[in-house]
Amino acid sequence: QVQLVESGGGLVQAGGSLRLSCAASGITFSTYDMGWFRQAPGKEREFIGGIIWSGGRTDYTDSVKGRFTVSRDNAKSTVYLQMNSLKPEDTAVYYCAARYGGVYVKVAVYEYKHWGKGTQVTVSP
Repeated sequence: QVQLVESGGGLVQAGGSLRLSCAASGITFSTYDMGWFRQAPGKEREFIGGIIWSGGRTDYTDSVKGRFTVSRDNAKSTVYLQMNSLKPEDTAVYYCAARYGGVYVKVAVYEYKHWGKGTQVTVSP
């Protein structure tokens, strides 16, 4: 049974930082690409950033480039999302997702087979 469990969300002031973690089980983590997505109320789920199975390639949506960093520790079966310079518009539920490994980071929701339940991030002005 595949499980992805996010943690590290919370309330932070604008300009602050948070580090999200996503612990995976039930998959051979080192063979899976990992993605981070978010969904704000009334909006569609959107891609934030991702990392391929080896850690050798990452990709980000434009709105978070230079502020967010995705990394992974295959020995711990965990992927991370470091979020700096947070803005109120970053407020959303953040999800991690997994798909069997490829060459490039995929950005579409339908590309990912396994999903966590999400963690709330709230950024106050």
